[in-house]
Amino acid sequence: MVPHDVKDESLAKAGVLRIEWAEKEMPVLAMIRERFEKEKPLKGVRIGACLHVTSETASLMKTLKAGGAEIALCASNPLSTQDDVAAALALEYGISTFAIKGEDRDTYYGHIMSVIDTHPQITMDDGADVVGLLHTERKDALQGVIGGTEETTTGVIRLKSMEQDGVLAYPIVAVNEAMTKHMFDNRYGTGQSTLDGVIRATNRMIAGKTVVIGGYGWCGRGVALRAKGHGADVVVLEVDPLRALEAIMDGYRVMPIAQAAPIGDIFITATGDIHVIRKEHFEVMKDGAIVANTGHFNVEIDIPALEALSTATRQVREFVQEYTMADGRNIYLLGEGRLINLAAAEGHPSSVMDMSFANQALASEFMVLNCKDLEKKVYDVPEAIDKEIARLKVESLGTAIDVLTPEQVEYLNSWHMGT
Repeated sequence: MVPHDVKDESLAKAGVLRIEWAEKEMPVLAMIRERFEKEKPLKGVRIGACLHVTSETASLMKTLKAGGAEIALCASNPLSTQDDVAAALALEYGISTFAIKGEDRDTYYGHIMSVIDTHPQITMDDGADVVGLLHTERKDALQGVIGGTEETTTGVIRLKSMEQDGVLAYPIVAVNEAMTKHMFDNRYGTGQSTLDGVIRATNRMIAGKTVVIGGYGWCGRGVALRAKGHGADVVVLEVDPLRALEAIMDGYRVMPIAQAAPIGDIFITATGDIHVIRKEHFEVMKDGAIVANTGHFNVEIDIPALEALSTATRQVREFVQEYTMADGRNIYLLGEGRLINLAAAEGHPSSVMDMSFANQALASEFMVLNCKDLEKKVYDVPEAIDKEIARLKVESLGTAIDVLTPEQVEYLNSWHMGT
């Protein structure tokens, strides 16, 4: 029995079924796992992972273990754990797992500390919490870390700030920056799963509603696309003029939050920044306005300001908290302001996580092979890995693509042939 802390060990059998179901649409990771089992590129490497503990993550953990890694896993968000999957990882697959859905702040950080206590050589983060603690409270565990990977936009922002300040102690591959990650996971995965979370939490009709989306990065694009597909009137909030222009040309209204606050029915933040929705915005929102977040941390919504404005609160559905204002209006916060797609739903579909986690697996292998030659910087996923994952995904879908002829290759590499 490996060290673990899960909600209910009796859920392990159900977790296996959930994992098997997810793996039916994760062929790329399966192909990598098959190779890892033969080559053992991660043999004896200790990996400390802080990720959303879902069925898709379980497939990644199984792949890393097949490659010879020794793994300790904890949750990267207090509400994102699937308890049956956590139990299955620990009891059925022998992977140390520390994760309980709904865990309080102390338990959450205690679980991260349990992972750090294994003295990982590679860190695998979703939000950079392990990296942050290793550089502050747990510097004792920094020695021996050869590198890391980072899954999400928020984490990459934090890590690049650390690099800029000259404090980053080891190289990290920004998996989020891979084209096979952000173009598909962030856009199609976040788009579908966020709307899924809002609908599951509220059972409200999206058609005919004004949906205000904070941010038009890859995640915001995906949420806007799916909200529009449901029949919503989509409003986009942006600070970047190029992204704002793109949103306009994609057919959405763009305006400042101060203008959007009084007209929105549903608000969804996806920026990676703090206090996108603030006190002055809550003060002018409609009665019945719904507020949700799909960014990594719950700081995008100023929840303390909402609490200060309210005269009463009550939980009206499992993931819906009602805040009553002094004038009688009600504002509804979903999933404690945490990632609504994982708090109230099941996260991204496995078919897109197949590519994201293929990047994690191959980035870990890359780090083992190249760590001695890397600086203490944030690196993009090598283009060759990105393209190979895309090739494997296309192949798994039963689709063939063209190959350049020798003449075409020569033309593209020559400056002699003109018009």
